[in-house]
Amino acid sequence: MPQVICLHDDDNIVIALADLKAGTTVPGVAVPLVQSVQQGHKIARRPIAAGHKVIRYGQTIGQAKQDIAAGEHVHVQNLGMGEHAQDYAFASEVRELPPIKEERTFLGYPRADGRVGTRNYIGILTSVNCSGSVAKFIAEAADKTGLLDAYPNVDGIVPITHGTGCGMSGENEGYDALFRTLSGYACHPNFGGILLIGLGCEVMQLSALVDGRPIRADGALRYMTIQQEGGTRKTIEKGLEQLHGVAALANEVARAPAPVSKITVGMQCGGSDGYSGITANPALGAASDLLVRHGGTTILSETSEIYGAEHLLTRRAVSAAVGQKLIDRVHWWEDYCARNGGEMDNNPSPGNKRGGLTTILEKSLGAVAKSGSAPLSDVYKFAEKITTSGFVFMDSPGFDPCSVTGQVASGANLIAFTTGRGSVSGYMPTPGIKIATNSEMYARLSDDMDMNCGDIVTDGVSIEEKGRDLFELFIRVASGEKTKSEELGYGGVEFVPWQIGAVM
Repeated sequence: MPQVICLHDDDNIVIALADLKAGTTVPGVAVPLVQSVQQGHKIARRPIAAGHKVIRYGQTIGQAKQDIAAGEHVHVQNLGMGEHAQDYAFASEVRELPPIKEERTFLGYPRADGRVGTRNYIGILTSVNCSGSVAKFIAEAADKTGLLDAYPNVDGIVPITHGTGCGMSGENEGYDALFRTLSGYACHPNFGGILLIGLGCEVMQLSALVDGRPIRADGALRYMTIQQEGGTRKTIEKGLEQLHGVAALANEVARAPAPVSKITVGMQCGGSDGYSGITANPALGAASDLLVRHGGTTILSETSEIYGAEHLLTRRAVSAAVGQKLIDRVHWWEDYCARNGGEMDNNPSPGNKRGGLTTILEKSLGAVAKSGSAPLSDVYKFAEKITTSGFVFMDSPGFDPCSVTGQVASGANLIAFTTGRGSVSGYMPTPGIKIATNSEMYARLSDDMDMNCGDIVTDGVSIEEKGRDLFELFIRVASGEKTKSEELGYGGVEFVPWQIGAVM
């Protein structure tokens, strides 16, 4: 295995592929290392003067805060954001991917609205925090009584609880985001039916969610409020009764062959490291391109973590209007941070920095690698229903559970999650595939990881080959193969709607 890697001819740094001691001579660096450098961290190839750009991937990741000598460790002590300006060049680099005519299929659950589920759960969806405990009581009672024994096609009952729904305005963007999120889960293709429970007096009224609009085309939705039913015990009894009816409808649907074009993958990264943009993220990008070529859909998100790399996406936008939609969201985020006392460069996190990432520009360039090379078809708000096939972007925070919640609400029936430091989470009703960026972490957390991409570095496996392996894993998981997070039982606490605005 090589000691270092240079990712682009224009780069003035290389990346350490192992822990290297001071005095080590490495290819591409004319002098021995000035100090020890950890795996995944950056080394100056040549002297970089204070104020000059530091280049990785052939792109600017920041400016030197002081003179940096050749062979010196480049990180937080000598690298900062600096000024950066982007040329958006809308729609200037659109490259249509050739479609793949061979039709691949998976075994999924066909829904009345034309979408296809990869799982067949029943959801107990809550409109407000106040109904969360009762939702869990109903799910526990259903489990104790063996309610699903008579319905073999149903995968399980999932209580979807959260910490909002009241103490908020009923007319602002925070309300709208929660409304889209709950509506998206209520009609999600991985749910064969929904029981919707409210308290009764909350801001997010059930009447607003269900009145005058067909939430589910199959009719597999029931709803009630605790206050109207007469309290906790009576609501549990009524809930169990309603679940029988919902389960009977959900049980009528069995897995059947469906085209791969019905798969929608939400792409995420969390606990990133210096390998993320070298191994797992580009491999996911290759898998994304394959799925798009088959007519499927992939969703990139985490607006605060593509900051500084948005110009790479606007150039691939199918039109200037689509590119401008992305920039409008970036500008919204700049204003959002300013009025809340935050800053767009509050990332990378401490774990990211220990893994070798220094600025948000560097992290964003690696994160965008998940998108592959397909054209950017459209840009959506948080939890907005995806109506365009191909590669799309959905606005969200970089906080992983919140971002995934939005992607699931938008229609993702699979989640692909890359991680370098390690991540343990799941996203019922949507299965989450965990992808390791480095072999060391994969070995350490093998019970939680579904695929290792560290062998791109250690064994010379190509990104294209790894992308094909990941694409095949998409099909197997979509057809029912359990992920590690599903086997471990994750998914009960990761529903995190984005709370925008004042809590009153």
